Amino acid sequence: MGLYIEMEGNVEMEKNGIKLTRPDAIIFDMDGTLFKTETLLIPVFHQVFARLREEGLYNEETPPEELILSSLGMLLPDIWRRVIPNHGEEVHRRADELLLELELEGLKGQVTELYAGVPETLETLHSRGVRLFVASNGLEHYVRGVADTHRILPLFEGLYSAGQYETKTKVELVRLLLDHHGVSKAWMVGDRSSDVEAGKQNGQVVIGCAYAGFGDGQELAGADILIERFDELLPLFDEAEEQ
Repeated sequence: MGLYIEMEGNVEMEKNGIKLTRPDAIIFDMDGTLFKTETLLIPVFHQVFARLREEGLYNEETPPEELILSSLGMLLPDIWRRVIPNHGEEVHRRADELLLELELEGLKGQVTELYAGVPETLETLHSRGVRLFVASNGLEHYVRGVADTHRILPLFEGLYSAGQYETKTKVELVRLLLDHHGVSKAWMVGDRSSDVEAGKQNGQVVIGCAYAGFGDGQELAGADILIERFDELLPLFDEAEEQ
């Protein structure tokens, strides 16, 4: 795995045989990479279960918040099977509907956050002609809603979500994105093992975001480079060799 050492604001890369070249495009995960998901998800999570109880579909305590946070990056059906394994498809699908409804309401009415440096870094990359995309296992309107609410939507050439394309894995979703836009050389930037897998199985460089802290210590095993702050992408891009 590629590593970095931060010294006096500069990033020194120990590439371990990895030769970074400047990409034509950078593909970003959304939750835990661009968006500080817990600022929206934690209150919404509790609201979902309150509504399920009101509707008579769930009569237990709300599951621990850690369960939903540690499931970020998974497809929604897999998340609900993990969070409420003793309930069937009817409850899971209603939880899907409530989650999207309440998240969209929350984006309008709650204070939510991107990670530090996200807007400025994206704007700089965009101004340098880098094609920017999102690939997320989330729902289409949620992914677009986050980007729109935080005024970064115009910076992206495309937003790809599992909810829109009904893909079963992020590998498949990223492959669609690459094919649709004729991208051959990209960096996949994300915080979960699904992002590492999606980048590697599509032959792309993977930049692992180690700042969200939702996964375990092995979550980013296989990433080429790890970053502790989003704005570290800029020195990585500047120091990468021209194609």
